[in-house]
Amino acid sequence: MMIIDDFTAADGRSRLGTRWQAFDDRVMGGVSVAATAPAVLDARRCLRLSGDVRLDNNGGFIQMALDLAPAGETLDASGFRAIALIVRGNDQRYGCHLRTTATTRPWQSYRAGFDTAAAWREVVLPFAAFAPHRLEAPLQMAHLRRLGLVAIGRAFAADLAVARVALIA
Repeated sequence: MMIIDDFTAADGRSRLGTRWQAFDDRVMGGVSVAATAPAVLDARRCLRLSGDVRLDNNGGFIQMALDLAPAGETLDASGFRAIALIVRGNDQRYGCHLRTTATTRPWQSYRAGFDTAAAWREVVLPFAAFAPHRLEAPLQMAHLRRLGLVAIGRAFAADLAVARVALIA
C-alpha cells in the first residue's frame, strides 16, 4: 500500500508534498459553491468537502482535488491495482476522477463512483472500474497527474469526508 494522504501532516500537505484544492463550477459560469476544511470526525483526522451542487447556468459540480506530483510531473501507479479511500458522507453517491497526461481538456477524466454512509467505511476502486469521460484514450497508470473527489451531476447538498487515500497493489 502507498498512502497518498492520511491528513496527519501539520502543514496540510499530502504524503506526496502537494496540497488539496477546492474547485466548483463557478469557473465555468455555474453557481455551485465548494468548501474544504480539515476536521476530526469520530476521532479520525480528515478533509471535508461540503457545499451545494446546483445545476443553474449549466453547472453541477464541486470537488476537492490533489495533484499527485509537483509542477506538472506525473505519478507512476502502474504497480498498483486500485485506489482505496476511507470515507463517510451523507448517504450520497460521489465520484473519484483521475487525470493523466492524456486528459488535456478540463472536462476530460477517468471516473468511478462510490456511495457513502454516516459511518466510516473503506471503498476500493479498481483501476479497471474507471471509465474514460469525453476522451477515448485508455487509462495509463504510469502517467497520473491528479485525483479528484467530486459531487457532480445533480442538485444536492454535498458532505463528504475522507480520512485516507491510498494505492493498493
